[in-house]
Amino acid sequence: MKKNIVLFVLFVLPIVAYLFFASGVNSFTKLPIITPSIPDFGNWETLNNEKVSLDNKITILGFAGTDVVKHRGNLFNLNEKIYQRYHTFKDLQFVMVCPLGTENDIRSIMDALDEFTDVSQWHFVFTTPEQINEYYSQLKLVGKLDENSGTSDVYIVDKKRNLRGRKEKKGYKEGYDTFHPAELSNEMLDDFKVILYEYRAALKKNNNATKQL
Repeated sequence: MKKNIVLFVLFVLPIVAYLFFASGVNSFTKLPIITPSIPDFGNWETLNNEKVSLDNKITILGFAGTDVVKHRGNLFNLNEKIYQRYHTFKDLQFVMVCPLGTENDIRSIMDALDEFTDVSQWHFVFTTPEQINEYYSQLKLVGKLDENSGTSDVYIVDKKRNLRGRKEKKGYKEGYDTFHPAELSNEMLDDFKVILYEYRAALKKNNNATKQL
């Protein structure tokens, strides 16, 4: 009898536990749409006077704010937990919307990141605080920008410019707080994997598999 109990604990219980957790909230195959068809950036330009578009890219979208240097640790958290792991995917970009006047601050942060990271998929676009606040209002989110036109949250936007997240009443999530590395390593990473799985499944279904994702 005792032998059977030991065998159950060693072999059966771990399998039951795995199946239980695998059936949890993040095992779905499609991440819900929070806001459909959010606006593109228009004529906003990067440090190199290039235009960035949300079309046909999976985008991690953020709003740096005028005090970006004070909160630069948030960017380093995102870089470490998500960017470095996935930035080689051709269909992925990381875009931060920044107020005009913060260009030199962004250059210094980029220089610091460049010492240990390929920063080619980091993009910083610049416009006025007024336009940033107007743009953010069109995302129709519960969260708000602070007085510096920034937020520590970042958002997942799919190739059709749909902002994605979780819509459960007890687990609603529209953004992921870069101030907390654990949130990036857990909730955001889980949801980001769902987006990647979703696109890989679509490519496979259409017999159009690619190394881009």
